[in-house]
Amino acid sequence: MTTDGANAEIGLIGLGTMGGNLALNIADNGFQIAVFNRTPEKTDQFMEKAGPLAEKLLPNKSLEDFVASISSPRAIILMVPAGDAVDAQIAALRPLLEADDLIIDAGNANYHDTNRRAQEAGKKGPRFMGIGVSGGEEGARFGPSIMGGGDKSAWDRVGHILEAISAKYEDEPCAAFLGADGAGHLVKTVHNGIEYADMQMIAEVYGVMRDGFGMSAADVGEVFDRWNGGILQSYLIEISGKVAKTADPETGKPMLDIILDTAGQKGTGRWTAIEALMLGTPASAIEAAVAARNMSARLGEREKGEQVFGAAPQRMDKDLIGIDALEAALVAGKIICYAQGFGLILEAAKQYGWDMPLPEIARIWRNGCIIRSAMLNDMSSALSDDASRNLMLAPFFTKKLKETEVKLRQVVAQAALHGLPVPALSAALSYFDIMRTQRSTANMLQGQRDFFGAHGFERTDTDGGGYHGPWAMG
Repeated sequence: MTTDGANAEIGLIGLGTMGGNLALNIADNGFQIAVFNRTPEKTDQFMEKAGPLAEKLLPNKSLEDFVASISSPRAIILMVPAGDAVDAQIAALRPLLEADDLIIDAGNANYHDTNRRAQEAGKKGPRFMGIGVSGGEEGARFGPSIMGGGDKSAWDRVGHILEAISAKYEDEPCAAFLGADGAGHLVKTVHNGIEYADMQMIAEVYGVMRDGFGMSAADVGEVFDRWNGGILQSYLIEISGKVAKTADPETGKPMLDIILDTAGQKGTGRWTAIEALMLGTPASAIEAAVAARNMSARLGEREKGEQVFGAAPQRMDKDLIGIDALEAALVAGKIICYAQGFGLILEAAKQYGWDMPLPEIARIWRNGCIIRSAMLNDMSSALSDDASRNLMLAPFFTKKLKETEVKLRQVVAQAALHGLPVPALSAALSYFDIMRTQRSTANMLQGQRDFFGAHGFERTDTDGGGYHGPWAMG
C-alpha cells in the first residue's frame, strides 16, 4: 500500500519487536505514523496485528513512498540493528530527504557512532539525533524511558511526541533532552551497565540463598517479594521474585532449575566497562558483572574446573549472616553501583563539554526503564543538591551505607569462606574501601614505575612532581 499526500506526523523504519511496539505506542497516543520495513512481508504482518490502531498507521512498500508520506519537515525514527545497518539506512535515506529533515536513531547505538553521525549530518544533512530507549518490549509498547541527545532544536521538534509516548512517573514524562551529539546514547549505555551490575548482584544473593542456605527457588521468590516492599523496591527485584516462583510447565520443576546458567549479552554493558576504562573513572561493579557473564559462557571450562577442584558452593549456617544481611548487602551494592554509573556520566560530560542534567537522568529512570526503582527519587534529590559529588557522600546515602556496610562485608567474607562467588558485591566493597581510604597503596605503584621507567612521582612533603627515588641516582 502507498499513500497519497504527506499525512504522517512522524515515520519509523524497522518493524521488529522494539520498532513495531514503538510504532503502536506512537499511534496509540494519537499520532499519525508512517511505517516501513526492508522486508515488505514484515510490514503486512505488522498491519494485520495492529487492529484498530491501523487507522493511525501509514504502511509503505518502498522507501520513496515512505518518505513522501511524512509531512515536511520530516522526522524519521530508525529502529534497526546498531552498527553498519544504521549507516546503510542513513545513506539510503539521504538522497530522499531535505536538509532540515530529521533522522532519529533510537536503537542501542554506541555513542561514539552517534557522535560521528551527528558530525557528518552537520556537514551533509539531513539533521540527526540519537535517543536511548529503555524498557524492553513492554516499555516500547506502553511507555519507555527516553534519553535524548543531539541539537536541542531537534529535540524541541519531536519532544512532544517522545514525551507523550514515554512512561510517566506521577504524571511526569520519563523523557528528557540530556545533551549534544551522543549524550543520550551515552546515558543509555551507562543505564545498561548499571542494569548488568544490579542483575548480577541479585543473582549473587540468590546464589547464597540457593547454595549457601539450601533454599528452594520458591522460598527465594518469597524473599524477593518481601524485599520489593522496602527500600529495594524495583522492577528487577519484582521480576526476580516472579522468575524464582515460576514452575516449568513441561516438568513442573522450578523454572530456575531448568534454565541453563550461561548468560547472554548484547554488548552495551561491555561498552560501559570500556568507556569507564577509557575515561579513567572507576566502574568496578559493572566491570565485574560483565566479566561474570563472560565466565558464565565458559560452561565447559567450569565443568572441568569442578572436576579438578571440587564443587565450590558449601552450605553455611544461616546464623552467620542471615536473610536480612543479604538485603543490606544488596542495598549497599546498589548505592555503590549507581555512584559509579553517575560518576561515569559526569566524567563523560566533562570530557565532551556536555551540560548533562544528572538529576534529570535519575528522574527519567524512575519509570519505564529496566533499572527503575524507588531509590532513584532519593538519588535525584541528592544530585540536585550537588551533582558533582560522589553519590556515596550525599547525606542520605552516606547514612544508608553506614547502616549496611558491615553487612556487605559479612556477606562477601562468608561467601568467600564458603566458596560462593559474589564478584560484583566484592567489587563494590573494594570500591567502598578504596574510596574511604585517604592513604592508599598507590605510592608503591609510583615507586615501582619510577624504578623501572623513571616516570617520577610527587612527594607528600612538597608541591610539584618530577621527583625520583635514590635507585635512579648515579
